[in-house]
Amino acid sequence: MYGRDPWGGTLEIAADSATDEDRSRNLHDYDRAALSRTLDETQQSWLLGPGEQKKNKYVDLGCIIVSRKLFVWTVGTIVAAGLLAGFVTLIVKTVPQHHHRPPPPDNYTLALNKALMFFNAQRSGKLPKHNNVSWRGNSCVNDGKSGSTTLFKDLAGGYYDAGDAIKFNFPQSFAMTMLSWSVIEYSAKYEAAGELNHVKDIIKWGTDYFLKTFNNTADTIDRIVMQVGEGDTSGESTKPNDHYCWTRPEDIDYDRPVLECSSCSDLAAEMAAALASASIVFKDNKAYSQKLVHGARTLFKFARDQRGRYSVGTEASTFYNSTSYWDEFVWGASWLYYATGNSSYLQLATAPGLAKHAGAFWGGPFYGVLSWENKLAGAQVLLSRLRLFLSPGYPYEETLSTFHNQTRIFMCSFLPEFSTFNRTKGGMIQLNHGAPQPLQYVVNAAFLATLFSDYMKAADSPGWYCGPHFYSTDTLREFAQTQIDYVLGKNPRQMSYVVGFGNHYPKHVHHRGASIPKNQAKYSCTGGWKWRDSSKANPNILVGAMVAGPDRQDGFHDVRTNYNYTEPTLAGNAGLVAALVALSGDSTMEIDKNTIFSAVPPMFPIPPPPPAPWRP
Repeated sequence: MYGRDPWGGTLEIAADSATDEDRSRNLHDYDRAALSRTLDETQQSWLLGPGEQKKNKYVDLGCIIVSRKLFVWTVGTIVAAGLLAGFVTLIVKTVPQHHHRPPPPDNYTLALNKALMFFNAQRSGKLPKHNNVSWRGNSCVNDGKSGSTTLFKDLAGGYYDAGDAIKFNFPQSFAMTMLSWSVIEYSAKYEAAGELNHVKDIIKWGTDYFLKTFNNTADTIDRIVMQVGEGDTSGESTKPNDHYCWTRPEDIDYDRPVLECSSCSDLAAEMAAALASASIVFKDNKAYSQKLVHGARTLFKFARDQRGRYSVGTEASTFYNSTSYWDEFVWGASWLYYATGNSSYLQLATAPGLAKHAGAFWGGPFYGVLSWENKLAGAQVLLSRLRLFLSPGYPYEETLSTFHNQTRIFMCSFLPEFSTFNRTKGGMIQLNHGAPQPLQYVVNAAFLATLFSDYMKAADSPGWYCGPHFYSTDTLREFAQTQIDYVLGKNPRQMSYVVGFGNHYPKHVHHRGASIPKNQAKYSCTGGWKWRDSSKANPNILVGAMVAGPDRQDGFHDVRTNYNYTEPTLAGNAGLVAALVALSGDSTMEIDKNTIFSAVPPMFPIPPPPPAPWRP
């Protein structure tokens, strides 16, 4: 019987007649024959034991089966990468680090830090602990209490105007308006310089005082405070007052009269501008901001209802004479519109008759010159902003367009290519035509030029035309830089006119507090004259004070008694601060386009009236 041999060949089945030895020899031969040919894996698994099986080429990961080689390579790569990353981290943490320091502040930022300190030195009343002027202390805390004719008994606070201890509300309110305007436009730059909280604190010190100078809870008032202290020395008067005496404010023991006014439109409208602009600065403090707005409304209503110039018949005409109140009407109405969004204020600010009375259409030697006395140029720039960014259209467009064009014109007058204003040989523009104390006008112009340049940039306008010639926005910024550089020391005398900035600055500043040493001695009204007349440098440094400035020949006399050269003022320093922050830091940092419009409702221009019907 034959059968199929699974290992090859035939298999004969016969009767078993072989011995056990023969069978064993035959099986051995069969095994050798079977192993001599290649077996598949299944066949091998039958013959090989568990320990001899071939290793599996794949790895079962549950959700996927991958090649063992790929799996081992992947895991190895991950482990190696982890070890490398750990090694690099170890090196980074153990090797000493060399951090790149930020670039040092530019000169404008450094000067800004100092210029703000001047306001700390000018504070009146009970000083805060953080005032940071070591030689100053509490002073004139009883202002108003000794006056038998005034209704306002608490007039402590505010700022002394200059080198004396008089509080003139007219230039003081202008100074606060300028500071608020600069914060509204350049709050990011103030913050970058580390001065935002400081400048807001300075503004609030002023506005808190202004709220004491009239009945701020009423809607209608009949009087306001215009001045605290007096300085009339005419007729060789020897009556102790803030100009006749040379005394530290902390040692004043003479009477300080309070002067009120009932027909002072210019002063009231300027104070309204100060409170309205500050209300935008403090808009996040809703209660305080609303208090400022209410006060501004009340003051402006008083200004409109009881017309008159504040300085008529008063000693203020000698120191801060006002020639008109129409420019304050345009200025104050503009700020009240931004603070309230009430279109009645915009209608007033753009009324052609008001603009005409303010001198918008007749020019003159001081056209385009912003100062504590004339705010028209500031109002024109401020309203040009509205046209550039919101374009309210009819019925405001005609006047807004005129103001915008006039702004372009007086910006042209600042450029050296035009002869509207002379320049000294050292390059200072003579905006007051060679009269004393020129720097206050220079810094205001520098601020307006930089600001208008930034307006144009934010409106994607590359520049403007002066006649047939086109000038880029950088031209205005360059003008501002040359003028502020002159103030900071780039002038023929190589003198910085900001005290404490640079190595060469005025040492005999016309200032009572800075010129009298702080010691145990108390000098009488005339006992302090020896310090006024001393040729020695001031014992106290009035950091940040911008003095009145040089003459038309770039000359400067560092003499304490010559206030036309060496006396600083609030209004002048406010313009300096505004110009410095505008020029400081990164020039690519834009103005804050929107904050000033926070209270302004969406603009829906009214269509102009249809033309009159045609008649044959």
